[in-house]
Amino acid sequence: MATIKTSDGTEIFYKDWGPKTAQPIVFHHGWPLTADDWDTQMMFFLANGFRVIAHDRRGHGRSTQTDTGNEMDTYAADVAALTDHLDLKGAVHIGHSTGGGEVARYVARAKPGRVAKAVLVAAVPPIMVKTASNPGGLPMEVFDGIRTQVATNRAQFFLDLPTGPFYGFNRDGAKVLPGVIQNWWRQGMMGGAKAHYDCVAAFAQTDFTEDLKQIKVPTLVMHGDDDQIVPYQDAGVLSAKLVKGAELKIYKGYPHGMLTTHADVLNPDLLAFIRA
Repeated sequence: MATIKTSDGTEIFYKDWGPKTAQPIVFHHGWPLTADDWDTQMMFFLANGFRVIAHDRRGHGRSTQTDTGNEMDTYAADVAALTDHLDLKGAVHIGHSTGGGEVARYVARAKPGRVAKAVLVAAVPPIMVKTASNPGGLPMEVFDGIRTQVATNRAQFFLDLPTGPFYGFNRDGAKVLPGVIQNWWRQGMMGGAKAHYDCVAAFAQTDFTEDLKQIKVPTLVMHGDDDQIVPYQDAGVLSAKLVKGAELKIYKGYPHGMLTTHADVLNPDLLAFIRA
């Protein structure tokens, strides 16, 4: 197991596959998952000649189950520590859901030369919670409910979410994939309850507006219009307007977990953007 130790002693687990001379792609996972959620993409891009890297966010998976630092500034600092350790140059950073927020904050602050392109997939920016300045957001009660479930009934909640809205398996005619549901549960239960609880505020209440405005590299925003977790109109559509020159791709009928359910479509689209 490859790990790095951050300045506060947290161990961050990561995978690093492929030739070190190839262009690196760094994958940032969603809540409450792990680097394993990117296995399909990592195998695809490895086969296409890239170096592929994914880490378990602090408090998640095989990284330290921290009770502190479970917020976006520290998440981005952990990514910076990893990219410095690996001395990555000209990397493409791809983030899904919460990982999209992590990408936005990291890329906005990255050292010159570290980042070549960015991709936000079904990502939480600009901000998820409903506020006076974000009337299209979700009510705070939604996130309070998630916190209650994590604190009191996490194992069942981590079955209910992938069984239902995460992958759109609750839609009429959906092909339910039990292995995908079980793998989601496995990844979630590897992490720490305290870190998962704290991360709800990180993905729901962090305002990424200024981060998005600071991104200067070519950026692709991808979102499904049947995303029941992060509604696309208040997320992907707004993010693409805030990142100068961003490309927006909306996928009709695709769910939040579309990287898993529709990898056959999204992986080639990602490859085309990276190679362009």
